[in-house]
Amino acid sequence: MKLSRTPLLLALLPLLATAAPADDAADTSKVTRLAPVRAIADAVPRAAGLDGWGNAALRDTPASIRVIGRQQLDDRQIRSLSELAREDAALGDNYAPVGYYQDIAIRGYALDLGTGYRGNNLTLTGEQAIALEDKQQVEVLKGLAGVSAGVMEPGGLVNFVSKRPADVRTLTLGTDSQGSAYTALDVGTWLSPGFGLRANLAWENLHSYVRHANGQRNFQSLAIDWKPAPGTTLELDGNRQDSAQRSVSGYQLLGGTTLPAHPDPTRMLGYQPWQRPVGMVSTNASARLHHAFNDDWQLHLAIGSSRSVIDDNVAFAYGCYAATACASGAPGNYFAANGDYDVYDYRNPGDTRVTDNASAHLQGHFDTGAVTHALDIGLTTFHRSITRPHSVNEWVGTANIDDLDPPVFAPSPKQPGLRVQRLNSRQHTAALLDRMSFGAHWQLLAGVQSARLHDIARDKHGVVERDAVLHRTLPQAALLWQPDTAMTAWASYGEGLSLGKEAPSWTSNDGEFLAPRLSRQVEAGIKYRWNDRLDIDASVFRIRQPYQYAQPDASSYGFTFVQHGEEVHAGLDVAATGRLTDALGLTASVMLVRATAQDTGTPAFDGHQVVNVPRLRSSVHLDYRLPVPAQLWLLAGWRHAAANPATPDGRVRAPAYDVFDAGLRRAGRVGSHDVQLTIGVDNLFNRRYWRDTGSSLGDNYLFPGAPRLARLSLRVAL
Repeated sequence: MKLSRTPLLLALLPLLATAAPADDAADTSKVTRLAPVRAIADAVPRAAGLDGWGNAALRDTPASIRVIGRQQLDDRQIRSLSELAREDAALGDNYAPVGYYQDIAIRGYALDLGTGYRGNNLTLTGEQAIALEDKQQVEVLKGLAGVSAGVMEPGGLVNFVSKRPADVRTLTLGTDSQGSAYTALDVGTWLSPGFGLRANLAWENLHSYVRHANGQRNFQSLAIDWKPAPGTTLELDGNRQDSAQRSVSGYQLLGGTTLPAHPDPTRMLGYQPWQRPVGMVSTNASARLHHAFNDDWQLHLAIGSSRSVIDDNVAFAYGCYAATACASGAPGNYFAANGDYDVYDYRNPGDTRVTDNASAHLQGHFDTGAVTHALDIGLTTFHRSITRPHSVNEWVGTANIDDLDPPVFAPSPKQPGLRVQRLNSRQHTAALLDRMSFGAHWQLLAGVQSARLHDIARDKHGVVERDAVLHRTLPQAALLWQPDTAMTAWASYGEGLSLGKEAPSWTSNDGEFLAPRLSRQVEAGIKYRWNDRLDIDASVFRIRQPYQYAQPDASSYGFTFVQHGEEVHAGLDVAATGRLTDALGLTASVMLVRATAQDTGTPAFDGHQVVNVPRLRSSVHLDYRLPVPAQLWLLAGWRHAAANPATPDGRVRAPAYDVFDAGLRRAGRVGSHDVQLTIGVDNLFNRRYWRDTGSSLGDNYLFPGAPRLARLSLRVAL
């Protein structure tokens, strides 16, 4: 750790000893308190439509949902999607490079960047680095997302919930052992009983653990709540983030069959001094109107727009088509057996992704005899477009993974071409859900979704490649039994629809989009609140989806991208969140999953664990308040992943790993200000491991885990 580069870190350490306890006898008449944080996840109200099972408390929701609260985000000092994925065993990285927008998988299924991420239950453009400064909590739904979710992957979705107006003024300063500098300001107030504001600002100068990958970002957000009349609330949110950082290429298998023996997480493969940072400008805006007609009926209207503009500039390490070591017929879409790889000058400026969506939900209660109905009628519309130029993607030279820095090559003289709208996708859904309560202990949920999809895709010249219209009706049902207020047992069945994948460039049908895929899921679980302080959630699940993959064949390419057989994920998901004692808090999860391809037409692939899906993951985080007068907590974490498949035939696996984290949180007061100081060390024992064997555009990459990193943040109530 390079502590000599972090003067702010050293300067703030004495505060651990000098800050007065917040509960001492000092004068508190002018103290601005830091906001308290609830320990139980569902103490924070959830908005309508997160999971497609209606607007219900977690105990009444027949699905596995993980809520990552503000305190947890602050304690772990989480600022990226990849770091967020460490918080639950059902989550994992899926092509998550440093310096680029990232993706994750839930229960082994990679999320669709177009539909898998939401802000306040409205779809976000996933091709952005989603900032967390203005988020109160992050909600992760595991499994099929329900009747109101639309067309998306079956693994689940991630919903980011914004902070709402409150009387708060907090300054956060941070640094790390690489010398990064971080400043964030959270300011809110109620100007009247019915009108409030909340603003968040952040600036970060990033010093990456990867050589040549430093960067910076700026973030601004504003949230407004207005209550124009009793029973009516209007919520407005808007944010913008500008970032610039060089993107770090992943490794690939050597010769398609061997893991690199000594990967260096600090090395930027393909680095060229003329390589510009990847610039990203993202804006997100939404408006949500909630109106209660009376105690039984409510109307919820929402509209949102999400836009990300990416200036892609990468000296990209990929394959070995031009390398001498691959001239004898070795697979060109992997690194060469001796570690050689090709370097491409890739430039794609102004790559624009836009998502617009709107929804209307009418929710109400009524009785039919002894049965109480909670009805949710929903309409949603969704539009997504991708507009980008004809990119530059030219080979400039060949390097080797053992090079500290690759040789310097001349950039390509070619320039990007004209901008073309490559995708124009529209979805319209109508959904109906009826929650029927039979007394105090039984609930039956029955729902149906009618989805219409119209996709138009064009090639780089603007020629239409696909103009497809699809209409499907998808059912869902669930049964809940609640013998008392502490326990819920449930079982559910649902169907979902996801888009077909695009054939990779190295297959005979390069660029072809396959048919949409119908997913089916059965799940059963138990939710139990122990002693009103610890929530325990356990479920078993089985998800089926048609298998689309590059099938080896006798074509001149050697592969054709096809749909054949099924991909089946069956497993056990267990989580516990809350407090074991007044002093000891626990956040833990474990997922055991058997994810296999079946009846693929390629016997070598049948029955093997799917690529980038370890059979076992676990995550445990503890916070313990020390029995001393000062408010001092010890923080500890442990993450485990079993061997991770890197090839579909199961012959190559990234080794299992265990990573330990540690930290310390100190709360107190300096003068008349509440302060909170948090020190954390990720990867305490500096373990080398592969965190990700996921894919992008049909190619598989290997990303090493981050080395040991110490981080410090100081929060001050102004």
